[in-house]
Amino acid sequence: MGVLTNKIERENLKPGDHIYSYRLAYTYSHHGIYVDAGNVIHFTRGEGQETGTGTVLDRFIGSSLPQRRPLDDPCSICDDQSKGDGVISSCIDCFLSGGDLYLYEYDVTRKFFLAKPRGGTCTLASSESPEQVIHRAFYFLRKGFGVYDVIKNNCEDFALCCKTGLRVIPTVGQSGQASSFQAAASAGGVILSATVSMARSSILGVAGLAASCGTYCVKRYINDIGVRRDVMNVVLEEENDFFPPPAVEH
Repeated sequence: MGVLTNKIERENLKPGDHIYSYRLAYTYSHHGIYVDAGNVIHFTRGEGQETGTGTVLDRFIGSSLPQRRPLDDPCSICDDQSKGDGVISSCIDCFLSGGDLYLYEYDVTRKFFLAKPRGGTCTLASSESPEQVIHRAFYFLRKGFGVYDVIKNNCEDFALCCKTGLRVIPTVGQSGQASSFQAAASAGGVILSATVSMARSSILGVAGLAASCGTYCVKRYINDIGVRRDVMNVVLEEENDFFPPPAVEH
């Protein structure tokens, strides 16, 4: 593991690991919880059932679904989970859909977090025990994880909740890559302004680019689940909603 890559080999995976794989030329990553024996529990959105962003982002976020197999050639390991939606269990090959395997990092330092060039790869929050992580994953497999929303309730939100037992107050969202998209959008205006300034003055241009990078990093940091205070402990009760009323102070 390092600042530049979180790539990991399958033989090094451990039960309870939060894994992910990039889709469509690294534009978006799909996340899940590795259980054991090559099985992964993850949160997907069914075709035509998702809540999108209403932006250009919707063109490629559909990549959260595993690659569809021909109807006459279902996966010999997990059958035809590619048609599933919500929280599903599938083999690691169907989860990866031909992509590389990466390990999400927990309990990283602030310096390491800020050094990461993109979100959705690590968090300052600590992970709970593998047993508890897997218990939550199977609970959500039975009970569901709500309606998929690319910004407010996505596959990374699911994996983070399984690992930490924390969830941001509903309708807000917590995932690193969603925060990165939003932070990049906010910084985009500064970058455009800096580019124009650079054409006029190299000093102003460099200062503007530095400001845009700072805006991006700060927004990523303050939205990390390991820092923000508007989080709640998830209580797993078989017959009750898993959103509890009290908030938890870090």
